[in-house]
Amino acid sequence: MLLQSNRFKHYIDRFNEQDEETVAQAIPNESAWQWLGDTMPLFECPDRELEETYYFRWWVYRKHLKHTTDGSIITEFHPDVPWAGKHNSINCAVGHHLNEGRWLSHRREFLDDYIQFWLRKGGSVRSYSCWLADSIWSYCQVTGDLSFAIRFLPDLIDNFKQWEESNLNESGLFWSYDDRDAMEHSISGSGLRPTLNSYMYADATAIAQIAAAAGDPQSESEFRAKADRLKKGVQERLWDEQDRFFKVIPLEKAEDLVQDWDFRSMDPAHNVREQIGFIPWYFNLPDPGYEEAWKQLLDPEGFGAQHGPTTAEQRHHRFMFPLESHECLWNGPSWPFATSQTLTALANVLNHYSQPWLDRADYLDVLRIYAKSHYRKRKEGTVVSWLDENLDPFTGEWLSRRILEGWGWPKDKGGRERGKDYNHSTYTDLIITGLVGLRPRSDEILEVNPLVPQGKWDYFCLDRVNYRGKMVTIVYDKTGERYKKGSGLAVYVNGCEVGRSNGLSRIEVI
Repeated sequence: MLLQSNRFKHYIDRFNEQDEETVAQAIPNESAWQWLGDTMPLFECPDRELEETYYFRWWVYRKHLKHTTDGSIITEFHPDVPWAGKHNSINCAVGHHLNEGRWLSHRREFLDDYIQFWLRKGGSVRSYSCWLADSIWSYCQVTGDLSFAIRFLPDLIDNFKQWEESNLNESGLFWSYDDRDAMEHSISGSGLRPTLNSYMYADATAIAQIAAAAGDPQSESEFRAKADRLKKGVQERLWDEQDRFFKVIPLEKAEDLVQDWDFRSMDPAHNVREQIGFIPWYFNLPDPGYEEAWKQLLDPEGFGAQHGPTTAEQRHHRFMFPLESHECLWNGPSWPFATSQTLTALANVLNHYSQPWLDRADYLDVLRIYAKSHYRKRKEGTVVSWLDENLDPFTGEWLSRRILEGWGWPKDKGGRERGKDYNHSTYTDLIITGLVGLRPRSDEILEVNPLVPQGKWDYFCLDRVNYRGKMVTIVYDKTGERYKKGSGLAVYVNGCEVGRSNGLSRIEVI
């Protein structure tokens, strides 16, 4: 280990001091450091807000570990909310929960239960759309136990086929309510959306990979074919060639027929670029040739904003349309759920695609905007670390919180501070797999490809990462003076150097 955990205890102490612990679950604040200090990977860098937010997000995540009669689960909201399922569980962010929690050393003590809960212990696994099979496979790539995913292969196949029965349109694409994508009151509305179709593509691909590992060629072939059909459908039907973006085909019901696939004939009130158009790259769905969509990310008429990205393009005439009856809107506000999806997708673009519009510096810029959103200014003027539901993309104010407080914190909406410590996104995973560049794989290659721009930082270190039962350290030291391990980028496994580069170029070792 290069980093000593006690150097970062002050973060946890400060978060505890600032906090009003409205709900305590398996790991209360008084036990936060004891638990986190033993299980979380350690990270340091020259950017104070990026580093502080890294520890804040681990501090928030452990708040959501909940012990139940069905084993341990991860919650989304702290207070009980009327729309949740068993044990106050909600499935829409399960992919975020697994992708984040897989980096904790003691993950199997609770995430194995959590997965079993969704598939075999009464979790309402189709209340919202999610990428369950994909995130289970991603989890197993980090633990190294692919047999765990194989154990649930029949359940994952059954879950996929039930989605087909309820949501598959005659076009071969999946239909969904925007609300069931957890994206209510969007500009595009319900229809054939890049969200569920990308999730189902990812799940079909993961099921095929799990089936291959299980020695089940019939299921592997069946689900590779399903994935191929969805990929073709998304690229041919949901891509607007004129606007160069993946969009929603509005449709009222799953059984309705699409009368015209031309986006130019669509009602202008619903024809819009939305941030969900980046989701296909979260799963490496598109073939090369669609990358021009990413021109919109930083465009101030597209999604670029001081506290963004926005969830809809700002040039659209219904951007941020008013709706007095609901506190959660996806018509423009910035949502951590979507921002973390977009940053994961952008990391994939920078790793797997060639395009001239965005680079490592852009990734870091958007990540820094995201990190800076994790604060709230109290009425007396003090600024505290904070995570809630959605933000005003121009002021950084937590929007749904303001609305709910103005309504007097209605009990049927979850009560006081419903959105506090909202566990509905990722952040630490973006640092680990994106910025530092530990790229999980199902083969034996350890791949590291940092997205830190050349010349931007003099040092960074990610330490004590439990990857497949081995402790991985990734360290960059421009001069070699900070860590006394030589200059450049180096990768260590169980304390032994296994790879090194002079700059910040990709390292792959077996």
